[in-house]
Amino acid sequence: MVISPEQENLLTLCAVRQEKALLDWHLLARTCQTPAGLEALLSGEIPEDSAAARRCLPTLRTALAGAGIEDARARARHEIEAADSVDAELVTVLDQHYPANLRLVPNLPPFLFHRGPLQPQDARSVAVVGTRNATEDGLKRAARMARGLVEHDVVVFSGLAKGIDASAHRATLEAGGRTVAVMGTGIAAPIYPAENRPLAKRILEAGGALISQFWPSSPPAQWTFPRRNVVTSGATLGSIVIEASSTSGAKMQARIASEHGKQVFLLRSLAAAQPWARKMLDDGRAVEVTELDDVLQRLATPERIQQASQQRIQLALAVQ
Repeated sequence: MVISPEQENLLTLCAVRQEKALLDWHLLARTCQTPAGLEALLSGEIPEDSAAARRCLPTLRTALAGAGIEDARARARHEIEAADSVDAELVTVLDQHYPANLRLVPNLPPFLFHRGPLQPQDARSVAVVGTRNATEDGLKRAARMARGLVEHDVVVFSGLAKGIDASAHRATLEAGGRTVAVMGTGIAAPIYPAENRPLAKRILEAGGALISQFWPSSPPAQWTFPRRNVVTSGATLGSIVIEASSTSGAKMQARIASEHGKQVFLLRSLAAAQPWARKMLDDGRAVEVTELDDVLQRLATPERIQQASQQRIQLALAVQ
């Protein structure tokens, strides 16, 4: 893997650790959308005036003044080697091809490792998500929705979990569409769950992608899967929830998507079965879906998405 000095410096800042204190990755992502922001951090300054910046500034300056920054650089290089071992690639907020939708959310990750290409068409994408313990009807609805999206050139994102996620990925592949799996582990860690390793291989063989916001060697953990929902929501125009109980991660995804200002689509069958879904509809935070057109008519064009992403970069330049 070939990475630039700027990319390595950003990863190094992400790896800074001083007496268990870490730099806030969302702060790093917001600040480092331009080379000037990265240089400010490497000089011991944080342009952003926020509670997160004030909390992180002592950690940053202590690392820069001692051996902490070199320890962090060693960690970053180790993780780069791990990613390289599986032929993964890196994209950071410094790069023009960082996913356009994801750049627009406030809690964007500073980097993504990915296997398989990221493509401009990914801007016109929707996440199809739901419970791992899906009913047969739920699996069929997920597959039907995925096939319909493919017919209208929409890229299907999901989380590579069993149940609804796997059904959406498989149906997309069978329909000849593009699908992207957002992982809850590092890109170089064994695929989780193990039963979906053949599915991950199929996604790559079909020209799709696996993406991860975590260090490449990161194993699955209880906290990584909720964190994954941020990217699954942020990288897409909206989320379609097929089935989800009140404790499901897909319910969390719906909440995060709403907070991101994304479209939240809830199937009528879900709204009829789950009070939390009905409340989101009643509050105007979600759209009830009875047919595919309920989704398609609310999707922005790729041109509008790219324009908004460029405006975000220009805003970052203006405030530095």
